[in-house]
Amino acid sequence: MSVPVMVSGRDRAVLRAVSAGRCEFRGGCQPVLLVDGLACADFSAAHRLVDAGLIAAPDPAVPLAPVAITPAGRAALAG
Repeated sequence: MSVPVMVSGRDRAVLRAVSAGRCEFRGGCQPVLLVDGLACADFSAAHRLVDAGLIAAPDPAVPLAPVAITPAGRAALAG
């Protein structure tokens, strides 16, 4: 049985940007979510979305990589 995830309006906006291919992770020990090449002002958004399983966790060894939305993230956007 899956637990429903509450998605805020802000998180939904980030998910829409990820879905549109506008987001990247800058790697390192503390990954940074970039939206349109700029650091996301809500630095905890990426952590919340990764922890909820809505976007794929970044690979810290990769310096810059696109952010991938998961099937659960797509479902959260649809619902």
